[in-house]
This record gives sequence, structure tokens and C-alpha cells, in this order.
Amino acid sequence: MAPQPEDKARKEAQASRMSPRSLALLCLTYVLASVAGYLATLAGMPLPWMLGPFFLLAAASVLGYVSPIIPMGRELGQVAIGLAVGMRFTPAVLLATAALVPHMVISTLYVIAYTFLAAFLIKPLARIDNVSAFFATAAGGVADMASVSREYGGDPGSVAIVHAMRVALVVAVVPFLVFFLGEHGSVPAGAAAGPVNYLSLAVALLLAYLVAVALKPTPLPNPWLVGPILTGMVLGVSEILVVQVPPVLIIIAQIMLGTWLGCQFKRSLLVRLPRVTFSAMAAALFMIFCAALGALVLSYFGDLPYATSFLALAPAAVTEMVLTAKVMNLDAEIVTAFHVMRIAMVSSTVLLVFKFYMRMKGSHSGSGI
Repeated sequence: MAPQPEDKARKEAQASRMSPRSLALLCLTYVLASVAGYLATLAGMPLPWMLGPFFLLAAASVLGYVSPIIPMGRELGQVAIGLAVGMRFTPAVLLATAALVPHMVISTLYVIAYTFLAAFLIKPLARIDNVSAFFATAAGGVADMASVSREYGGDPGSVAIVHAMRVALVVAVVPFLVFFLGEHGSVPAGAAAGPVNYLSLAVALLLAYLVAVALKPTPLPNPWLVGPILTGMVLGVSEILVVQVPPVLIIIAQIMLGTWLGCQFKRSLLVRLPRVTFSAMAAALFMIFCAALGALVLSYFGDLPYATSFLALAPAAVTEMVLTAKVMNLDAEIVTAFHVMRIAMVSSTVLLVFKFYMRMKGSHSGSGI
């Protein structure tokens, strides 16, 4: 896929980020993001420090605003969030999570089923080929799905657009739905009480970062979030080092994530393939509806709050759903486990499901039409 104008402009901005103009633009971006987050808190918006920057920067990016972003800002934000979630694990929580493994497997099969149906929905709406329709709606990472789509003759551009719109719409809609459900949980915000020990916190964050780096070459999904979660679990359960991640660090992490998400929402998504873009919105709404229905069953049989079940089944990136659960004091550990199971199962079965899909469409798996 040829680089889009915004991609080139952003790379040029990153390459010259040491120039005074670029540094000023970088500072302006994060000042605006922080102001947007603060205004979102005044407006009573759910997840304000992420959604405020996301909405502002998405709108600005669509209008052509291009800015460098802090290198590894999203990854470092995930490290802080992952550590905070990992520190909430206790032996009792681990046992409760392990008991839900059958529910995780069945729920993942349900997610695969409704994303499978979404491929049938988006193909006629977007007028794209079979290969692109399948990988555009598969519950995997955008980079992986676009790459595999190319190998089988699909259009990686269409795949990338649909995934970007799905993530953007889910991030924009699901926190509001969870908020309006009124199910703020009672899970403690942190594993430790009292004042923050910043030396211990720095050590824990460094360990979490090093674990994430070590896990990057492995098949483990999203090492920047899962690695720190595992680090927090080991430190907290063993009581080697129990730390409290301060709320201000979680706010900074939200700003980093929201800014990154907003800057990915490029104008080319709307102007390059407008039919695909709006069809992607319809498919995303369909998947959100399916997740909401499935959450009714999961909450009943899994004895989980409905909001937790909804976040566990939502067709979005694990980081944003885990963050939503954490900020609302829901079971972020349970949400994490469901999404990690989903990523692992989808990654290992996506080609088998693809072949079945192509047979149903009367095409060979190597043919896009």
C-alpha cells in the first residue's frame, strides 16, 4: 500500500522533531490534548483523559493537522496501565480468572462467529472482494490482517481502513454505553494503600518495560500491555514488590493513548475510499450490537457484571477496553484475560476460518473474487 500524504507528513515531522518548529508543534499537540481531557472531565464524559484527546485530535487530523507524537508514547502508556492492572491480581483473583477459561473459549468462538458474519455484511456494502471483506472484519490486529490479506490477493488498504474505523468507533461508543449502564464497579483502584513510594514505582515500571521488550520477539499478543500485567502479577502475588500506581500516571497514559489514536484517524480514511469507510462504520455497529447481546449470556452464565462482560466481548483493542474497565473500577483482570484468549485463538485459527469462508463464498482461498 502506497504511503498516504498524512503518513509522509507525519514521518517528515518525526524526522525533524529536534527543530524548534517541530518541538513547538509537539508541545502544542499535547497541550491541546490535555486541555481536551480536562474539558471532557468537566463535561462528565466517561474516560475523559483518553476520549477528550482522541476526539479533538481525530477531528484535527481529518482536517489535515499533522503533528509529531512522543516516540513510544502509546507503548509507555500501556506499560503504566498494564502494571496497574497486574498489581490488582491476588491469588483469589487468579483462581477466579482460571475458573472462567471455558467461558473465555466459548466467548472467543462467539466473537469469531459474529466477525465472520460481519464479512458477509461488509462485502456488498463496501463492494470489496471476498479476501478483503474477511480480513477486514477478522478479530485480529490491523497490521497482521492487512499483511495476510495482501498474501491472498486482497486489498490491504481496504482492510486497514475497516480496522481503523472499527477501533475508532468502538473506542468512541463503548465507554459511553458502559457509562450509561451505570455499572461502576467496586474493585479497588490499586493494590496498595497509603502514599506512593516513587522509588519502588520506578523500579516496578523499569521491570515492566524490560519484560515488555523481552516479550516483543515472542508470539504473545500485545507485549507492551501483557508484559507489564504479568510483571505486576508476579510482583504483587509474591509480595516481592507491591506498589501503587498513582492516578496522575494513569491520566498521563490516557492522554498518550488518546493522542496516538486521534493522530491515526487520517483524512485519507474518508477521502480515499469513502464507501469502504462508511460501510466499515455499519459493520462496526453490527459487531458492537452482537457484543452487547453476547454479554447478556456471558453475564448470566459467568456470573459477571454486564459491563464487564460487554468489555470482554467488545471488538476493540485490548488496551482501550482494559483501561475502560480499570477507570470504572470493573474487573480489568477478567477483561484482560478474555481479550488475550481472543487474540491467541484468532491468531491460531484465522486461516482455517478463512478457508471455510471462501468455500462458503464458492471461491478458492487464493482468489480474491
